[in-house]
Amino acid sequence: MKKQIIALSLGLMTIGAFAQKNELKAAEKALKKSDFKTAKEIVLSLEGTEASMDAKYKAKYYYLKGQAFGKSNVKKAAEAYNQLFDYEKETGKQKYTKQAQPKLNDLIQFVSTKAVKFYNEDKDFKNAAKNFYLTYKLSPADTSFLYNAAISASLAKEYDAALGYYKELQEVGYTGITTQYLATNKATSEVENLGSKANRDAMIKFGKYSNPTDKTSESKRGEIIKNISYIYINQGKTDEAIVAIKEARKSNPKDLDLLLNEAQLYIKLEQMDKFGALMQEAIELDPTNPTLFFNLGVVNANEKHTEEAIGYYKKAIELKPDYADAYMNLAVAILSGEQEIVAEMNKNLSNIKKYDELELKQKALFRRALPYLEKADELNRSEETVRSILNIYDILRMNDKADALRPIYKKMRGQ
Repeated sequence: MKKQIIALSLGLMTIGAFAQKNELKAAEKALKKSDFKTAKEIVLSLEGTEASMDAKYKAKYYYLKGQAFGKSNVKKAAEAYNQLFDYEKETGKQKYTKQAQPKLNDLIQFVSTKAVKFYNEDKDFKNAAKNFYLTYKLSPADTSFLYNAAISASLAKEYDAALGYYKELQEVGYTGITTQYLATNKATSEVENLGSKANRDAMIKFGKYSNPTDKTSESKRGEIIKNISYIYINQGKTDEAIVAIKEARKSNPKDLDLLLNEAQLYIKLEQMDKFGALMQEAIELDPTNPTLFFNLGVVNANEKHTEEAIGYYKKAIELKPDYADAYMNLAVAILSGEQEIVAEMNKNLSNIKKYDELELKQKALFRRALPYLEKADELNRSEETVRSILNIYDILRMNDKADALRPIYKKMRGQ
């Protein structure tokens, strides 16, 4: 009886293997006819026997399964192909891997193209995020797709998903730093990115390009932390937002980007005192940055510390002589003193002597602000700069200049 039981068991195993062979043949035949529905039904019927499948059929099963699901279920197809790669690597037989790899690459390209279309054309950021993330899962080495998924989810206001993607970016150590391999096209004199160092070196060698240079992008690490903080704010989790960025700064206290991101966080929270303190700290790290002094000017102007604001705006202009916004804000800061003078004038309407003294003080204020307004207008003319200058010309009775400017102002207003 024992021998009979063994014989029967062997017979059952043979029948099972034979059935698998026939099923796989049927699936292969269906695929050749592009009958994907039948092919999927067959491979699904074999899923339950995957673990006990005869070794000589397993690689083919994975290969056919990947083809059967293909673009209709990219995730399932990719899993099958990756199982195939792992299995053939384990067995040392590369029968189907070479055929499957380009098919997997086609699926990755298919999903990434869908993601880009959802993002750029349809503005469907939710689906863009899902497809960018799927692309990343299919090709984990391409971490930029994970970054794109995070950005897309944020735009879709899918904050939980975005937060998960950003944290995953931190876990994999994503920086976003890329290098462009540039050279000048001798035929067009245009600087072009030639993709890789090897390709550029070849083009230089062939004499088609010259002046090779490398251009490295900035790290996106600070931006990722900033976006995590902003997500927490949008979720009403202010404490988590502050903790996230402060934690990042502990390990990089001299990282200016992180410091500025924390400062921007306090602007969003309307805590301008803390913003100002961080701007002072930023200036110590980067004392020749005009934007930092400009920001301190804004903070002090908002706090009614006019002379301090004026000093910071002047420093910004010293560092950047064509800083139009600094000239404009400097003029506005000077003119902010007019309100107090006008209030006093209204109190002294019957006191001619006092009123005249205040009027002279007002005009002196206008004369002090005028050169900065004119410079702002010269650098970046707008309806606001022209209107402000014209008002001062009229008050100071600078008639020739007012007459020359008035037609310009009317034209800007469409009159």
